[in-house]
Amino acid sequence: MSVKKTALTVLSAALLVPAMLAAPAHAAPTPPTAPADGKGRPPKVANGPKAAKAAPAPPVSMSTVGGALLGQPGTQVNLLPGAPALPSNLTGRSWIVADAESGEVLAAHNAHWRLPPASTMKMLFADTVLPGLPKDQVHKVTDQDMEGVGPGSSLVGVKEDHEYSVHDLWLGVFLRSGNDAVHVLSAMNGGIEKTVKDMQAHAEELQALDTHVVSPDGYDAPEQVSSAYDLTLIARSGLQKQDFREYCGTVEAKFPGLQEPGKPRDSFEIQNTNRLMTGVGGISPYKGIAGVKNGNTTMAGSTFTGAAQHGERKLLVTVMNPGAGGANSVYEETAALFDWGFAAAGKVKPVGELVPPKSEDTSSHGSPAQSHENNPSAGGVGSGGIGTALGVAGGALAVLAGGAFVVNRRWPRGRRGRGEDLV
Repeated sequence: MSVKKTALTVLSAALLVPAMLAAPAHAAPTPPTAPADGKGRPPKVANGPKAAKAAPAPPVSMSTVGGALLGQPGTQVNLLPGAPALPSNLTGRSWIVADAESGEVLAAHNAHWRLPPASTMKMLFADTVLPGLPKDQVHKVTDQDMEGVGPGSSLVGVKEDHEYSVHDLWLGVFLRSGNDAVHVLSAMNGGIEKTVKDMQAHAEELQALDTHVVSPDGYDAPEQVSSAYDLTLIARSGLQKQDFREYCGTVEAKFPGLQEPGKPRDSFEIQNTNRLMTGVGGISPYKGIAGVKNGNTTMAGSTFTGAAQHGERKLLVTVMNPGAGGANSVYEETAALFDWGFAAAGKVKPVGELVPPKSEDTSSHGSPAQSHENNPSAGGVGSGGIGTALGVAGGALAVLAGGAFVVNRRWPRGRRGRGEDLV
């Protein structure tokens, strides 16, 4: 099925090797209360009957993968003279701003807080499963393939007894966050149980050790968690795969519809639901936005991992569960962090880094987090039953003057000969 419209242009095959940090960064954490005011100070808190209900506090101790500061609660930022203050209206329980190429973390807030990820989990699903399924492979959907799709799930419109190419199904995953498409692709991968195990193993290879996979589609499930840090690692890995970038870069496409005997097969248009790209819902499209994935469920609230490029600078931002409310909060806070990151680049000392995959790692990047296979409990996750999935997700790769978003194929190497953590 050909794509009607994409924002994807020619991707450069020459990918730069990032310059590594010359010295560790230092920043004083803020107390684990409300978001900081952008200068390392906690904001004023409303009192009285109109005051908002206090949000859960992050864990006192979190993983230090990527640097010791990233394991501390509160906002971590180290502003140099002339650097802009962080946005004052941030309410996300967890967020991170990182350079997509070098992996430097410019600022973070509770980066390793293990929280429900919603449909951002589909980034890990795609990064794990996509390389093993040829895009021209065709599959006839069975009733068994569709078993277990949760009530209230976001769907693209896959029908039993109809044939779909792998290419069609990935469009359904990326544009409409279709849990039906995820289940069919999982069946093609050997089933849900195998796919979950594959995803967990891949998360551990990426050193995304805050992540515990229960369902491949991100549907709410007890103990299914990730973190802003992990989701950013996963997005960075996915964007290094050409097919991932292609699907992530699709704005809208035709999806196969019903097939009636003796007639050409119907199709219908699907469009991604990333409001920073489309401007739907009153959000202005963000210049240079490159997806990657958004989601919303009862347990997770709104989540979003985005990539954007201004000039030669490429940033990744993840925001989890803004407390401000409203469908646009996660996009507004992401846009504000992008604006800050592009303005602050070169004017802050990084507070951590995105580590390379385990197989490419050559030095210490902080004390390892325990796998959720051994310690699945997480702050912010209740012990009740499965919730109702509310949202859908999508992505787009925006074209800028002079080129498109790319990331390194070569992972940044660790600091050879240095055993200390990045702090």
